[in-house]
Amino acid sequence: MKRVFWLLALSLPFASWAQTENPFGELHGNFQFDGNYYFEDPKLDPLGEDYPDEQFLGQGFANFIYTRGSFSAGVRYENYQNPLLGYPEGFVGEGITYRFLRFEKDGLDITVGNFYEQFGSGMIFRTFEERLLGLDNAMDGVRLIYSPVPGLKLKGIIGKQRVYFDKGEGIVRGLDADFNFNSLLSGWSEKKNRFSMGVSLVSKYQADLSPIYNLPENVGSAAVRFNYGYGGIGFSGEFVHKINDPSADNGYIFKNGNGLILTTTYSTKGFGFVGSYKMIDNMAFRSERDAGQFELFMNFLPPTTKFHTYALPALYPYATQINGETGIQLEFTVQIPKGSFFGGDRGASITANFSDAYSIVKNPLNDSIPIGQAGTDGYTTEWFKFGKLKYFQDFNVSFSKSTSSKFKYTVSYYNIEYSQGILGSATNAGGLKDNVVIENPNLLDMAYINAVVFEGLLKLKKKHSLRFELQGLFSQQDRGDMAMLLLEYSIAPQWFFAAQNIYNYGNPDEDQRLSFPLVSMGYITGTTRFQLNFGRQQRGIFCVGGICRVVPASNSVGMSITSNF
Repeated sequence: MKRVFWLLALSLPFASWAQTENPFGELHGNFQFDGNYYFEDPKLDPLGEDYPDEQFLGQGFANFIYTRGSFSAGVRYENYQNPLLGYPEGFVGEGITYRFLRFEKDGLDITVGNFYEQFGSGMIFRTFEERLLGLDNAMDGVRLIYSPVPGLKLKGIIGKQRVYFDKGEGIVRGLDADFNFNSLLSGWSEKKNRFSMGVSLVSKYQADLSPIYNLPENVGSAAVRFNYGYGGIGFSGEFVHKINDPSADNGYIFKNGNGLILTTTYSTKGFGFVGSYKMIDNMAFRSERDAGQFELFMNFLPPTTKFHTYALPALYPYATQINGETGIQLEFTVQIPKGSFFGGDRGASITANFSDAYSIVKNPLNDSIPIGQAGTDGYTTEWFKFGKLKYFQDFNVSFSKSTSSKFKYTVSYYNIEYSQGILGSATNAGGLKDNVVIENPNLLDMAYINAVVFEGLLKLKKKHSLRFELQGLFSQQDRGDMAMLLLEYSIAPQWFFAAQNIYNYGNPDEDQRLSFPLVSMGYITGTTRFQLNFGRQQRGIFCVGGICRVVPASNSVGMSITSNF
């Protein structure tokens, strides 16, 4: 509390200066608090395994950023007393978790302290915060960014990563160069061809204290990427290579890692297409080899599956398999013209998406060494070839149309195949290794899901609108069939009221054929938002960008406050 008091006290004069332009600089920031009061619910949690020891759990943060000309500085205070259910247990306590000094002038950008950074797509290096997951792997060290000429950007970083309220042991070093040839080369600025490329080098150091293996203390990686465009056509790709990096993630094998992403796009009036191919082989990259959960990841493996926002399809998200996966994604968008049969007076649009993810090919090193045995090179693989195991497949199509100035709707259909044995679900812990499932294919435990969603938005009068969702999910596996109704009434720009209910009427366990009602309301004034929620939360897997965590079932009343200044 003393820290908070002094932060607020110091911010008061800066906050008053920020109201008018002055030579003393400006202070800006934001604040958020989330708290839940939990109720015992024997239907959701018969054994009380997920019920917390303390009924009220709360967490929050405040950012303060001061800027004056080319100089900026900031701090972030965080408090978890204690973290909400489902958050990593390491977030317990309070303190200053992020602080930095930054100077920018004449193409030079210097940061000392904490920072987030990304090279290319992030396959070789990315530090970022995803507060919904409880993920924060910020760097603590020095970052230099220099643009000596237009079209050339150079980056250098060194430091350690955040892990909860501490820092990891490993030292991270990296260099990155990005070339935009249309800006860099004379005469290219007017060309219809657009071309850029980049190269990255990243390494980590961690002492070898293993009594069993001779572990590499320095692990290096390199990446090359390109982007090419001409008119509505685009091609991009990135390849990453990492030297052997035995860790808890890969079972301490000494195999090199590789990653490849290729994407092509095409757009013209009324039509768009995106296609992607990805192969990941042994690309878990952490600054500590024994870290687990979300801890100390140095890189980010972009998903090539679609992120669903509707509640029922989102119960089966895909989690990127860091030790190996291969897959494709295809998406088509078509604008249906006005005056046509489906377009009507206002036109319409159709979006279709297909994605899948398989294991990679893993061949034994020889007949006497099992695949993935610790202390060996693990296995050999084959490029551009899908493995035996299907992790995930998703086909979905959406039709959107506006029938008048007061009403528009979207109809969506989903067909999902989901490996519970690999990815996990409400009824299967998941996380099985490929070789275990190959020996016993029944452990793949596929769930086959069909879902339909109808969403409508009705403008009742000026500033008043009603949004509703009707959702149905149908499956003979996992929790069986479900139905959902959502009603959301908004009075712009200040109020909204929402009520929803998910009914798991087809659960194979009759005692679990439960309803999950949830009501919420919110109020917005200026840059501050208040929200209250009350109801049941299903157990499930929550994902953002292919990174997932388990969310336990709960019954609670919650409050959230966010504000910016």
